[in-house]
Amino acid sequence: MQLGDWAVLLVAAAAAGWVDAVVGGGGLIILPTLFLVAPGIAPQTALGTNKLAALSGTATAVLTFARKVPMQWKVLIPGAVIAAITAACGAAAVSLIDRDLFIPLVMVVLVAVAVFVTLRPSVGMTMATHPPTRRKVILVVALAAGLIGLYDGLLGPGTGTFLIITFATLLGTEFVRAAAMAKVINCGSNVGALLFLGTTGHVLWGLGAAMAVANVAGALVGSRMALAKGAGFVRIVLLVVVVVMVVRLGLQQFG
Repeated sequence: MQLGDWAVLLVAAAAAGWVDAVVGGGGLIILPTLFLVAPGIAPQTALGTNKLAALSGTATAVLTFARKVPMQWKVLIPGAVIAAITAACGAAAVSLIDRDLFIPLVMVVLVAVAVFVTLRPSVGMTMATHPPTRRKVILVVALAAGLIGLYDGLLGPGTGTFLIITFATLLGTEFVRAAAMAKVINCGSNVGALLFLGTTGHVLWGLGAAMAVANVAGALVGSRMALAKGAGFVRIVLLVVVVVMVVRLGLQQFG
């Protein structure tokens, strides 16, 4: 690649790190950019290289959020392990799945998310008056980690967004805390997918490492902005990212 190609990828990685730290969906920035700059790259290699960059940014966001947001580690760490296992299974099954069947389904879910967040402006803005029981938290985190982790390995875009909406809706968690929880689970799913794709030779390690540095920088800025500006800011970014994801997937599917 030319120097200009590297510059484009690093800027894309930084932007993806920012978006991922706030609401998720950074893969929709990095993956199309990889295919644009390197048209001959195999889809699994693009996914693996993206996972290397994304893992670094996600881990950075976890550390940043953990300094300010109370974290239920005894629930979230097992959830991250579940997500790692199911994401690895998803990555292993990528070649067996017809993605054309998934994209319309994901678009429907994203539109439903946008409508729900728009019509229910109170969701994610404050913590629930009556906190959920520990049993409910464990169940929701485990199911979300398993199902959304599997999706992350199979397809990926919007994993963090789906986790945030799940935690805000089912647990009554405000958006900033939901984002912090989502980063832990997403970190696990990134590890699982990366381990599988890396051991099967589908990661460009040099390029991925350079993009990881840029992704970390973006994640630091994004997580700090989310903490400083609060749930209202996260809600607005969430809606914008969901709309962009729907348009991007629509162009990919029907363009």
